[in-house]
Amino acid sequence: MSEEYKKDLTNLTDEEYQVTQNAATERAFTGKYDDFYKKGIYVDITSGEPLFSSAKKYDAGCGWPSFTEPISKLREHRDQSFGMERTEVTSKSAGSHLGHVFTDGPQDRGGLRYCINSASLKFIPYEDMDEQGYTDYKEYVENGDAE
Repeated sequence: MSEEYKKDLTNLTDEEYQVTQNAATERAFTGKYDDFYKKGIYVDITSGEPLFSSAKKYDAGCGWPSFTEPISKLREHRDQSFGMERTEVTSKSAGSHLGHVFTDGPQDRGGLRYCINSASLKFIPYEDMDEQGYTDYKEYVENGDAE
């Protein structure tokens, strides 16, 4: 992915701002995409950078949207907050806090669980992807292959 995405914070809710810019976490089972399984892609709410395909989403039962892999590599950072050892994931271009990646995901799908805040995401329905400029990402929804 060679495109550059520009961060736009002007239309974010307070929760979206706190999550993406200050690494806050929404309460479990409260996010709009936790129990949401429509066909399409999830993009960074601040920049529109493509992040995850619905083909890689699954119900981990943890209270946040969970994915087995991103569309393209995310930035990873060591996170020792709250006395825990975790790996934070942020979007590559905008640097938005998304959530964390864990190694307790489905073993038959690579073993990773990207546990992501709904507040950091915007969903683009498959039928709107062409109109919104995401035609090149339809293949990730159709066959689930990442870059």
